[in-house]
Parts: sequence; structure tokens; C-alpha cells
Amino acid sequence: MNNTIIRKGFGLKKEIQETLDKEYYHQLIDEIKAAGYKLTRAGITIKLAKEYGFCYGVDRSIDYAYQTVERFPGKKIYLTGEIIHNPFVNKRLREMGVSFLSGHYNQGESLSDVTPEDIVILPAFGITTGLLEELKRIGPLLVDTTCGSVLNVWKHVSRFSKEHYTALVHGKYYHEETLATVSQATINDNGRYIIVRNFAETEIVCDYIRHGGNKQEFLTRFENKISDGFDPDRDLQKIGVANQTTMLATESLRIAEMVKKAMIDRYGGDTVDDHFRAFDTICSATQERQDAIIDMLENGVNLTLVIGGFNSSNTNNLTNIAKKYGPAYHIEDISQIISRGQIRHKVPDSNEVVTSENWLPAGPVTIGLTAGASTPDTKIAEVMERLFKLQ
Repeated sequence: MNNTIIRKGFGLKKEIQETLDKEYYHQLIDEIKAAGYKLTRAGITIKLAKEYGFCYGVDRSIDYAYQTVERFPGKKIYLTGEIIHNPFVNKRLREMGVSFLSGHYNQGESLSDVTPEDIVILPAFGITTGLLEELKRIGPLLVDTTCGSVLNVWKHVSRFSKEHYTALVHGKYYHEETLATVSQATINDNGRYIIVRNFAETEIVCDYIRHGGNKQEFLTRFENKISDGFDPDRDLQKIGVANQTTMLATESLRIAEMVKKAMIDRYGGDTVDDHFRAFDTICSATQERQDAIIDMLENGVNLTLVIGGFNSSNTNNLTNIAKKYGPAYHIEDISQIISRGQIRHKVPDSNEVVTSENWLPAGPVTIGLTAGASTPDTKIAEVMERLFKLQ
């Protein structure tokens, strides 16, 4: 049985660099950066946020995946699921012969197909402890591209578990990263977790901390968002707050404050440290992109385009920030820019994709542009080129 896990690539960066440059980088991005992140052509001005697109963790994950394909020609290579939430990147890996064990790009492959002679890539989000143990049992070579920021969250959640604090995770209960994170909370026998998506769910938790309540109603409300055997009377006495790294930073911080206040109200300020812990586990790249779009928008635009996978949490949150300043549209690529009169875009915090009319005002217009952390420069540049050609 092979339990080798590769976490530093295969030393083939030079061999794959030309391919990466061709597929993921573009000279137009260099041009707009050199011009102070602002270009004007044919009456359209584009402002690019100063932090946008690929982060270090995403760059590293793609790098390692391409190195894996280069290192093992002829070998069967699997991904446990999407490596990142960007359709172009996942389609390219599929075209390169990588098979997906789950998700949208799965074509019937399953864990039962994996053999000890195969290679399995673990995505940037990480995987659950249960899946990792199953892969170790099967014995393929594992290439781990889990983002360092995600590993940092795992460290805190694991510590919560060891110290008998329930992990309260701000995130989406179905998201790969959140599922992997909460699995860390249950490594220890007494580990517990609860996932909250928003302020409304957090307030329900806080109310129970303060006053108790109907246990069965609480368990039904948080079905699929709590650990097995969760008992709110027992498991809400000590809480450690963490978050999915791509959530809106201001929301995560407020949720932590809400829980801390509930603990103070219930147990008193003198003993709050015995009942509450929190760490800022928003990744630096997510924070930088959120700060950068605010800086760009406060300097004035007519509307904002946010580019990224429709299932990308950090892209969704950038759109939520942008819409506070004016019209904002979340698109995956240039295919959604139909014309100057029509654009197809995702509605924030939903799976709905709609078509909006007359989205681009007549006359000179300034468009704010940013992209989620999983979006390649090439996709951003293609959108810029499309905008400059609109008549």
C-alpha cells in the first residue's frame, strides 16, 4: 500500500511554464497595470482592481496539477473534484486526461476505479478526513494541493476539538472547503461542529445560547449543518469560531462578535474566555481582493463586472460588495456579454442566471473590473477586449 503524499510538486516548473503562460496570462493585463490599472478606448474606460484574479494558493494548485500530468504520462490521474471553482481550468485538466471522481466534470468515474498504480490530486479546497483515509487505504500516489490558508483553518478547528470547544464555522454547508474543515473537528471522539451561513442563522444559535429552547426544532433547523449526535444544550456551552476562507470578511467578524456577546450575556464577561474563542481565518488573498474592490469603487465607476466561476464563493462575495455601490454583474467569461444591450449574469447568493437589458449606458462609461481568486488573467483580458469592441 502506497501512502506517499506529495506536497511540493515534482520540480518541473520550467517544463510547464510555457504552457501556463500561454493558457493563463495575457499582455493586456500587463498593459493596464502599467497604465495605473486604467485604460480608455472608444469611449469605454476600464478600471481594474489592484488585487484581482489568481491568488498564490490557486496558482500553486494549478502548477502542481500540470506538473503531475507532465511527470506521469500514460498514468491514470484523478482529481477528487474541481481543483478550483473555475470552469476553464477544470475543462483544461479534463482535456489533459485528468478524470474527476465527483462533481460537474465527472463522467462516471468513482473511487472504486482507483488503484494503487494511479495518481490522485487533492484540490485547493482540501478533502474530508474520511476520504483521505479511504484513499490511503486504496494506496494511490497522492498529490496534495490544499491551500495553506485552508490548512490554517484546519489547525484552529482541530485545536478547538482537542480542547472540547464546538467549532462554529461561517460558511456554506455544501462547499467542499467547509466539508473538509468540519471533518477536522470530528477527528477526536468528542469533536462537534455547527455551520452557519448568515446573521439570521447565527442569531438562532445566539438565542439558544442565551435562553435555551426547543431542542428538536433547533436540530431540524440545522439539519445537515451539525455533527452527528449534536446536542445544543451541551455543545453550545463552549464555541470556537472559524470560517470558510472565502467568505465576506466583515460578515465573519460580525458573526464572531455576535457569538461572543451571547456568551457574555449567558456566562458573564469575567468567564467569557472559558466559553468563546475566535481566530480571523479569512485568507489574506480574499481580504486583499475585497479591500481592493472597495478602493476601486470609492473612486467612481458606472457599473462593475466581477469575473469568476458561478460556484465561486469569493467571486459571489465580491459581487455583493460591488452591488452596494451600483449595478454589478457576476459573469464567468465573455460568453455572457451578449451585446451592449444584453448581459447574462448570476444573481448573488442564488443559483439563478438571468439576462439583463440595457446594462451598459450610452456615451462614455467607466467600468470597474475585478475577478475572483480562481480566475486566470486570460479570462479577464478576454472580457476587456470584448468591452472595448462593444458598439
